[in-house]
Amino acid sequence: MAMPSNTKPDSAWLVLLIFFRLGLSSFGGPAAHLGYFRREFVEQRGWLDEHHYAELVALCQFLPGPSSSQVGMAVGLARAGWPGLLAAWAGFTLPSAALLILFALGIAHYPALANAGWVHGLKVVAVAVVAHAVWAMAKSLCPDRLRIGLAILTALLSLTLPSSATQLIALSVSALIGRVCLTITTVPVGQLESYSVSPRTGTAALLCLALPLLTLPLLSAISSSPTLALLDGVFRAGALVFGGGHVVLPLLQSSTHSVGISDAEFLAGYGAAQAVPGPLFSIAAYLGAIADWPLQGWLGGLVLTGVIFTPAVLLLVGVLPFWQALRQRPGVQAAVAGINAGVVGILLSAVYDPLWKTAVQTPWDVALAFLCVGLLGLRTRPMLVVALAAALGQLLQTR
Repeated sequence: MAMPSNTKPDSAWLVLLIFFRLGLSSFGGPAAHLGYFRREFVEQRGWLDEHHYAELVALCQFLPGPSSSQVGMAVGLARAGWPGLLAAWAGFTLPSAALLILFALGIAHYPALANAGWVHGLKVVAVAVVAHAVWAMAKSLCPDRLRIGLAILTALLSLTLPSSATQLIALSVSALIGRVCLTITTVPVGQLESYSVSPRTGTAALLCLALPLLTLPLLSAISSSPTLALLDGVFRAGALVFGGGHVVLPLLQSSTHSVGISDAEFLAGYGAAQAVPGPLFSIAAYLGAIADWPLQGWLGGLVLTGVIFTPAVLLLVGVLPFWQALRQRPGVQAAVAGINAGVVGILLSAVYDPLWKTAVQTPWDVALAFLCVGLLGLRTRPMLVVALAAALGQLLQTR
């Protein structure tokens, strides 16, 4: 995206290692993940500049599925081709998937895990990560009164009418206002990163997405197979849900009754998913491991993880070649500038709800959040800040 033309592509192993580390340390949900990614790939490594990163975030906000995972896969694709896309997904997703499978198999039966002090510290640091990212992105992406106003209005809409539909409408309105009211200098084609995805490949990916969406419901209805019903529900959840991991939970819950997963078991997995890093979509690993279907344990967990993330891959690959062609037009770039301001507003609203409302409960939490913001402002490595927050969270709980 901002990789110079004379820079050689990175090894997929390097991409895997970087995303594996992020997969072990990225707590706090999609908004926090985007903050971690920005810190890693914009500030520290310079793989993307601020505007291209925001553009990628805006694109993935428009796509159904796990937006942070799609951003990560796009970064991997840009740096190391198709192996890089797979490496980014595997590195970011498999740590949380493995932990949730272990939980499902009974190795990690700790009912109080979600209330542990160190987990609470990680929730507080997520507030700091997002707040720091919002401040940095706002300085770059909201340079005038119009875009500051768009960000504030989007934040207010997201807070007063919290839903994925509200976010989508707010971003669409931001795009329209940007298209009409903003004048953006055209970015030269040579400065735009190529993903090496042809329109033919993109069209094939979209067809591969449409085929299961059309056939799985029919096959499930005809056969009355609990396995097909589970695969249909999980695939549809990954393909049709906007707004990130939390929004996918009702669809997943309704599709797991046919395979013997009770509401209590489902909610236990949801609680465990809150306590592990990485994407919340990894709850599919837990469901696949405990479901009463032919693929149980590790195999079932990994297969169902692949099923829920497959639509995200196909959507990203399907849209990328056409997005690249459109974004070179001045009008589209003006619309994207409006969307970028809207993204800042959505992330700003996320600082309060759900992050602040969930994590900050006492004056000590407020102090810890401001301490983490200050350390991030001093360019302290995020993993050190995360470790400090976990340790202080545990200390404060036992004091």
